[in-house]
Amino acid sequence: MAEMLDAVLRHLEALVSYDTRNPPRLIGTGGIFDYLRAQLPEFRCEVTDHGDGAVSLLAVRGNPRRVFNVHLDTVPSSAAWTADPLRLRVTPDRAIGLGACDIKGAAAGLLAAANATTGDAAFLFSSDEEANDPRCIAWFLKQNALARDHGFNEAIIAEPSRCEAVLAHRGISSVLLKFKGEAGHASGANAMNTNALHQAMRWGSSALALVEGEAGARFGGLTGLRFNIGKVEGGIKANVIAPSAEVRFGFRPLPSHDIDTLHARFRACATDGALGRYEETFRGPSLPAGDIATAEERRLAARDLADELGLPIGNAVDFWTEASLFSQAGLTAFVYGPGDIAQAHTADEWVALAQLQRYAESITRILGTDPS
Repeated sequence: MAEMLDAVLRHLEALVSYDTRNPPRLIGTGGIFDYLRAQLPEFRCEVTDHGDGAVSLLAVRGNPRRVFNVHLDTVPSSAAWTADPLRLRVTPDRAIGLGACDIKGAAAGLLAAANATTGDAAFLFSSDEEANDPRCIAWFLKQNALARDHGFNEAIIAEPSRCEAVLAHRGISSVLLKFKGEAGHASGANAMNTNALHQAMRWGSSALALVEGEAGARFGGLTGLRFNIGKVEGGIKANVIAPSAEVRFGFRPLPSHDIDTLHARFRACATDGALGRYEETFRGPSLPAGDIATAEERRLAARDLADELGLPIGNAVDFWTEASLFSQAGLTAFVYGPGDIAQAHTADEWVALAQLQRYAESITRILGTDPS
């Protein structure tokens, strides 16, 4: 279906041309959202500004109970791009442009599929996924819980998954630590224990040992606990005892991990009295969400839905998606989109044309046969 791919590329060219880099979180209700509304004339469209560049568009045709979600914001472009990142380039096998893979390609596919069908359909476009501040999804799930004009029970979230249904992925938690110290001359014997940077390093050593101890944990093809110390700051100079230190770290648990228990264990890695602050700055649940029994029940429901829709099922993945928020709210949810995560967030980001066509054709088939 060359016509389908042509339609997808026309939409993708337009979508890439809109600057939706996040940060700086300057996305408004016009621009790309005006374009989307113009392409969905048969849909009831509701655009909501949630502040700080978080804008959502809920487009509904008929009375569907399944919603397709895709985010429109992208990461910032880097100096390593070899051409204008906001101008789509098409080669014989790929489309290159900022957001083409993550994940405007899926948005273009949804538009093409919507225009090729007439049945019930619902799309939720959002613009805050890259900010780790999911206001759009929180609003939608609150409205869905209130059953205002709709009551969705299934969600398909677009992220690069090589056109395979992803039923499980890790959660995510980001943390800010602040260590206390006491300034003084570095020649003092008390430097070993009153230096905040020393305390931070001791904590780091214990935290790494904790993570290594979780190597045998497993769920749905995923193993172990992913962990990263991303930033360490503190101190004044080499001959001054550091009076303070700050550490930012993150971990990505399995669906079978309890995040609160892990926080307690990471906090306990610090020496008594060394911590001045332990603050979780962001949390995203695993997919599926819930305790071990609930998560497995939801994974099986998502598998059944993917089978019903004729979608191939892929492996669990390590990256986090907002599909887990839908799952946490009780919807049957999985990840399905064109492209490979290896191309996301890279210079000269690209998505294979074959993936774009496969995605658009599968969505067209689903919308054309969906009895809901």
